[in-house]
Amino acid sequence: MPYDPHPPAVKPYIPASADLPELTWRALIMGTVLGMVFGASSLYLVLKVGLTVSASIPVAVIAITLFGLAKKMGGRESTILENSITQTAGSAGESLAFGLGCTMPAIMILGFDLEISRVMLVGVLGGLLGILMMIPMRRTMIVDQHRELKYPEGTACAEVLKAAATETSRAAAGEVRDADSDEAKDARRRAFIIFGGFGLGLLYKVLNISLKLWKDTVNFIFDAPLKSGSAGAEISPELLGVGYIIGPRIAMIMAGGGVLSYLLLIPMIKFFGDALTVPVAPGTMLIRDMSPDDVRSAYVLYIGAGAVAAGGLISLVRSLPTIWNGLKGGLAGIGKASNVDTSLRTEQDMPLKWVVIGCLGIIAVITFATPLHMNVLGALLILVFGFLFSTVSSRLTGEVGSSSNPISGMAVATLLFTCLIFLVMGWTGGRYYVTALSVGAIVCIAASNAGTTSQDLKTGFLVGSTPKLQQYAILAGALASALILGPILLKLNDAGTVYVPAAQVAPHIRTDASKLTESAQLQGPQAASDHATYKVWQKTDTVGGPAGKYLVRADGSLAWLVDPGINGQYHTRPDGTEVKKFDAPKAVLMSYIIKGILDHQLPWTLVLFGVMVAVVLEMSGVASLAFTVGVYLPLVSTLPIAIGGIIRWMVDRRNSGLPQYQGLNEEELQAAGDRSSGTLLASGYIAGGALAGIIIAITAGVMTGFDDAMNKWAEAANPFFAGAGADLLSILPYAAICVLLYVVGREKARK
Repeated sequence: MPYDPHPPAVKPYIPASADLPELTWRALIMGTVLGMVFGASSLYLVLKVGLTVSASIPVAVIAITLFGLAKKMGGRESTILENSITQTAGSAGESLAFGLGCTMPAIMILGFDLEISRVMLVGVLGGLLGILMMIPMRRTMIVDQHRELKYPEGTACAEVLKAAATETSRAAAGEVRDADSDEAKDARRRAFIIFGGFGLGLLYKVLNISLKLWKDTVNFIFDAPLKSGSAGAEISPELLGVGYIIGPRIAMIMAGGGVLSYLLLIPMIKFFGDALTVPVAPGTMLIRDMSPDDVRSAYVLYIGAGAVAAGGLISLVRSLPTIWNGLKGGLAGIGKASNVDTSLRTEQDMPLKWVVIGCLGIIAVITFATPLHMNVLGALLILVFGFLFSTVSSRLTGEVGSSSNPISGMAVATLLFTCLIFLVMGWTGGRYYVTALSVGAIVCIAASNAGTTSQDLKTGFLVGSTPKLQQYAILAGALASALILGPILLKLNDAGTVYVPAAQVAPHIRTDASKLTESAQLQGPQAASDHATYKVWQKTDTVGGPAGKYLVRADGSLAWLVDPGINGQYHTRPDGTEVKKFDAPKAVLMSYIIKGILDHQLPWTLVLFGVMVAVVLEMSGVASLAFTVGVYLPLVSTLPIAIGGIIRWMVDRRNSGLPQYQGLNEEELQAAGDRSSGTLLASGYIAGGALAGIIIAITAGVMTGFDDAMNKWAEAANPFFAGAGADLLSILPYAAICVLLYVVGREKARK
């Protein structure tokens, strides 16, 4: 769709003329605190499984509930604009956690220390940079392309806020009504659907994940003639809801990418590789011994990374006219009259000059920050890639939603290009690892936060928030979350760190301790048995013992190998205590990219295969980005989104025949579907499932004994969780929420 400088006006819920409390201290503080809580839980999840859940809707629901409790205790009634500010400030923590968890642990995997100053700098600078870079794009992406870019989580969050609007907010919106009026009954019905969906989604996830009543992922692996092909789905309410909101077209395209990976590429690799008697790089084991997931990790993941990188860049090139027009509109407003009436509260952004000054200041800090090992070229790459991928992320979030936005794929693309440039410059070897990773980490966080900011601004656009106040709120929330997530990351790593006696792994190695400048002591549980201070040696090769961080005595003998809690290899301490490690799958990928290029080990053939997938789609007239996202993501993540899209197609097809929809064009039918009861229930599913992510993190990370007990019970006595029929039986509760979504989405005929 071409850029339209004068799109049809959209009426926000709260008009621009309304004067309601908005950026209040209580709203900002509550949002900031909730952002820290959700950020910590999201960081735990991304370190465990490489995934997070969107925080905007859960924060909004919690804000509504807490403000409602405060009113019952004698406090002032909250406004919908205050609730919007709270969810805006609170959403920053989750996106920051994802960016940090995907990148910073790679520093340890590469053999360097996870310094607190480095982690906090990357979080603060990346988070603020992404928000500032998205602000000039607000009018182009949020307002002018309102009907093209759906921003599913942002739209769903707006529905949640409107359904729970207080009497003061409804009066400002012109919804003053009697308790028994049709409008009042409809509002209560809409609120019941949203919060009913929220409660059902929350209950479903708790029963499913925490209490282990049924499997959370069903998977079927095929035999010949499609040997090692597989199809599975994460049977979760939030992914079902996302698929319903983004609609059948994008949902099915994404699933198509997953089908290519799991039902073509993986079986093809197994078919041609089963007879081989040697491993095929970059794999380290025989293909015939690999499971489908092993094949994906060794080969298809690189193909997917190349596809996403190419699809994202092609999408960016296609969007350049739109971006350029948006930039011209913003720059033309400096010192000149604008077509936009900036006297209206709902049209006021942060002044562009302060956005530019803020970006330049951040780049200056990046350039001269010692912990980042940065140089001028690295800072320039951050500026270029930060803007490009912040723009791509903001647009892609509008198309497929935050849950399906391949931020890690953008980080991979950044690392690919950065390391290639370093390679051309002759900057190879370990000393450039941290510089390359710092570039990738800041860009990853910037892109992640830009997507979240665009979702929040979409919510504000629909409910009638003041954009500049939202922008101030998310900047404050991002800063607070960045300051706390660094220490949490280090504490999680320390909790799982194992100090392995060096005599067991490197018995004959010594080093010159006089040349070592850094000192350290044992941390965590093992510190009680050894209070000595040692020199730190970073061993970079595998001769005589594994590479890694060693603690060295004054005479040069090795005392301990420090095996980190994140991506460590040793799960038992010397006293026999079992330790649970964090696998950090996305960070492992980042480390492979850096070492692969700078040490000349990247499987370029596989990456170029992925690029060709995107090129073939574009040559066929198919927009490649959504498809390549599906190639990169697991099919278990995209298939449930497709199921939600199919249900939306069935509902819309049925409802389009009703009398009230006769005579509407395709765009009007789409808009009606976006306001329907099914969309409300899907919004509730997303909110409940996302909030359950916090509960899951608590049960897995804090109540370890409870989680282990539930696992043992489920594996021994629950046929829905373990056994030959567990996959099929687990579909039954999922089918129930699918049927409910279809039934609620069907509307009654009205004249």
